[in-house]
Amino acid sequence: MSSRALPFQQALLAGGRPYAERAEDREFWLDRLAQAINAAAIAPVRRALHGLAGGGERFVAAVDGWAPAMKKLDDDALRARAAALRPRLRRAGFTPALAAETFALVREAAERTVGQRHFATQLRGGYELLRGRLVEMATGEGKTFCATLPACAVALSGYPVHVITVNDYLASRDAGKMKPLYEFLGLGVGLVVQGMKRSERREAYAQSVTYVTNKELAFDYLRDRVALQGKGTRLHQSVRRLAGHAAADEDTVLRGLYYAIVDEADSVFVDEARTPLILSATGDASAEVEMGREALAFAGALVEPGDFVLDVFEHSVALTDEGRDKLDAFAEQRDGPWTSVRGREELVRQALSALYLFRRDQKYVVVDGKVQIVDESTGRVMPDRSWERGLHQLIELKEGVEPTARRDTLARLTYQRLFRRYVHLSGMTGTAAEVAREIQLVYGLATARVPLRKPSQRADRGFTCCATLREKWERVADSAEQLACRQGRPVLIGTRSVEASEQVSAVLRARGLPHALLNAKQDKDEADVVAQAGHAGRITVATNMAGRGTDIELGPGVPECGGLHVILTEYHDSRRVDRQLVGRCARQGDPGSCEAIVSLEDEIFEVCAPALAGALHRSAAAGMPVPERMYAALRKVAQQAAERQQYAIRMNNLKQDRRLQRTLAFTGRSE
Repeated sequence: MSSRALPFQQALLAGGRPYAERAEDREFWLDRLAQAINAAAIAPVRRALHGLAGGGERFVAAVDGWAPAMKKLDDDALRARAAALRPRLRRAGFTPALAAETFALVREAAERTVGQRHFATQLRGGYELLRGRLVEMATGEGKTFCATLPACAVALSGYPVHVITVNDYLASRDAGKMKPLYEFLGLGVGLVVQGMKRSERREAYAQSVTYVTNKELAFDYLRDRVALQGKGTRLHQSVRRLAGHAAADEDTVLRGLYYAIVDEADSVFVDEARTPLILSATGDASAEVEMGREALAFAGALVEPGDFVLDVFEHSVALTDEGRDKLDAFAEQRDGPWTSVRGREELVRQALSALYLFRRDQKYVVVDGKVQIVDESTGRVMPDRSWERGLHQLIELKEGVEPTARRDTLARLTYQRLFRRYVHLSGMTGTAAEVAREIQLVYGLATARVPLRKPSQRADRGFTCCATLREKWERVADSAEQLACRQGRPVLIGTRSVEASEQVSAVLRARGLPHALLNAKQDKDEADVVAQAGHAGRITVATNMAGRGTDIELGPGVPECGGLHVILTEYHDSRRVDRQLVGRCARQGDPGSCEAIVSLEDEIFEVCAPALAGALHRSAAAGMPVPERMYAALRKVAQQAAERQQYAIRMNNLKQDRRLQRTLAFTGRSE
């Protein structure tokens, strides 16, 4: 967002849409080349020069300069001052001087209503959000409170704001906590969570500031597009009004994609962008149940590598010629999809995937007789999501639970395409450095790094690499027992999967060590369990991203003992997630420490670097000393391979988006 431009220029808006959203420019190869050069070479230099220029310090000084004048105003005068800002913001835009005055007013209002006053680092972060940046602020630096500054500024100018979070709990918590501030300034607050009626959603989006999860927003947008299929242009709406039919706002819930602040932006923009969002309708499952059972039975009788080949790294399965011959013979006496070569091969590949690629308590859990997908990036269950093309029903049959109805696709959209439709977009996260180039390339967001408010006191104890999983869990239990029981320090043990969390829990139980277990099966208690993880002597076992966004406050006497200790038990596919877990300790200048205890049998090593992991495992088994730098090299090789693969998946989604955009532009259809 230009600091001197009007907040929302008409030139940016897409024509012929029922509400405001950014126009999708057709990109040619030269445009993409220029974007890639900018993301790889120009943007990093610009970020460095921006930091040296001292613009952040000057802006904070300007905000502080307004503080005495704002402090003198009583509540009524402060509200009147806020109301008077709207025409000035609409006319002049967010110039540095006017933004500083607005932030000073919001900071004073926040102190009077919620009892918090924005720090200098939060003022800097808020200004970068207002300018349309991806802001990196360390874990625990108060990103949620920081977001109120640009949210209030844009809402005071009269444009709707969406504050987008990663789960319903955080959306509800933040909306409720910040509501007194918004209402003091005359701004309405809306909340959209799972299970709300369409009329309730429409009312929530009608408010000045709306807190909503990324998934709810995406599916609301898709439902709007389906509702307006073939009647979404302004001409169509005018004809409908003349005919006495309902206007567009009665068919839709959103009122425009103006300005978004995306919390945990790396998770939303990157981790969750691997999978397209699909709006579907329920079909008839009864006819497919028997066919699914036949496919699972046939697939279970096939042998690897003679009949099929699994690629765990690529997460794919392929039939060999021998496997196809067996399938052709099996299908001779059957009808339906079995008569189609392409159809039966797809069905059997899905059955093989269900049997061998999708593991219980890793990719999904079974709760109350239902198969529920586990989000790999957050460790949370997604009860409203299902795999497509019959895979979900095959997994249900494998687990012996009642199969749900197959769902037929109505509309499809990726996060890349959705968020690029916001007229102005910003985001905040604790870990942006590793994906700054990709986010610049895909979403056009430059990254701004905000320094720590207080120097970090985190002590890194390094890593230990064990030969086997059993040895790893015993080492983890040794460390937890030493720190929690003998030193009285709280310990947070992070795992990658539900299965791993239950394995370490079993070892702790065998030793008689009391602990709290938090994984996808205890999602409702997540925030409470994590919030108590800083109490003296407490051991908490959690999937890596459980409780993200919830502060871990240290209990009495804990800082004197050394603070929270975090144990990472398996490296994640992305280095960012490792940093996020470690960032749970030593927040805001508190003491804390971390260590990694991993195993050569960990999935990331066996899948992403099998040759090197195997060589190190043989050396360790033979009693040969393995240099520490070799274990470090193993981690680097495995994580780089995983990151390249995930990046390729996301870039493929982006390419498909561009092809879809060209196709739809030619046919005149929407998503």
